[in-house]
Amino acid sequence: MRLSRLVSLLLRNYGGGNSESKQTCQLSHELLCMDLTLHVLTTNLKSAFLLSQAAGAHMLPRRRGAIVHFASLLSFQGGLTVPAYAAAKGGIAQMVKALANEWSKEGVRVNAVVPGYIKTDMNEKLLADPTRLRQISERIPAGRWGEPEDFAGPVVFLASLASQYVCGELLVVDGGWMGR
Repeated sequence: MRLSRLVSLLLRNYGGGNSESKQTCQLSHELLCMDLTLHVLTTNLKSAFLLSQAAGAHMLPRRRGAIVHFASLLSFQGGLTVPAYAAAKGGIAQMVKALANEWSKEGVRVNAVVPGYIKTDMNEKLLADPTRLRQISERIPAGRWGEPEDFAGPVVFLASLASQYVCGELLVVDGGWMGR
């Protein structure tokens, strides 16, 4: 049996490109520099499309599989100083819904986890800024920032047959942020 026949799950978690944006485009009127925008869209959105296409090629003929992407709260809310990142994550959310519309009837579920504010290297600057840390923390009903471990349950759920009727869902894991 070839390994490609065993593909039944794609879990894609990538977010980035923002640190490059601030180094490359120093002035506010340059926030939409095209080279950087294309870099962020490629690393976040285009890669999600390509990986979904490759996984789908193995899952669709077998009529089973689960694809779980990670989007962002910026899929729903524009972000300050990160328009390309917000556009890319919004694109992932819509891609998930579109692929679910096409592939669910073929037995392939496509969903996304939408993280809130999580203690990761990507958020180091926010965590180090006392004013922004306080502003963000006060809005989270759970009273804390999320930890990477908070995603184990939601990811296992979306990857398992327990979610066999869950298609095109954007599962928000944000400590209640979007409820405010």
